Amino acid sequence: MNIQPFKHTNRIIIDPGEFYVSNKQEVISTLLGSCVAACLYDPVNKVIGMNHFLLAYKHHSFDKPVIESEEGRYGLQSMELLINGMMAKGASRLNLKAKCFGGGDVLHIRGEPGGRKSVGGVNIDFIREFLKNENIPMVSSALGGDFGRNIHFVGSDFSVFVKMIGVNQESKLEQEERKFWKKSIDEHEKQITTVGSQNEFW
Repeated sequence: MNIQPFKHTNRIIIDPGEFYVSNKQEVISTLLGSCVAACLYDPVNKVIGMNHFLLAYKHHSFDKPVIESEEGRYGLQSMELLINGMMAKGASRLNLKAKCFGGGDVLHIRGEPGGRKSVGGVNIDFIREFLKNENIPMVSSALGGDFGRNIHFVGSDFSVFVKMIGVNQESKLEQEERKFWKKSIDEHEKQITTVGSQNEFW
């Protein structure tokens, strides 16, 4: 996370795996490829928050929604951390609205035959399922495609500015996201192994 002065306020830049909430008129920014950012806001209590997540998976569960699958656990944690952080700043869960971005196919890692199309596609499925289940309206979105995005979430009026990134920046983004994705998979599988081992002794 990086905080920079911006005009009369601050701009907070978040990286994959991070989130930030504010009850000030700040700007939250991030760079997205296959990752998804959920920009949540409570227009009544004037609290905003953004996360940046990339679900870890190697195999899809075809017989149930992604939100109920193993790969969905990381997204659930990311969303609950964001929502709880906003509530701690004075937001009401009943007032929350969402604007969602990302999920571009920049990693070019395909799912299994007959499964979801890409890493970004799984992230898109997850955020749509989560918001639907939680009755949080998605008032706008820019999801999917085969390109990355720079997004800037403005706390003063809850607007989001989106800019497609260039080829040179996209190549660097792909390398960084691929490292993060592999790290997420390793951590995810380590947790599963640890839980499995514990279950054997109980």
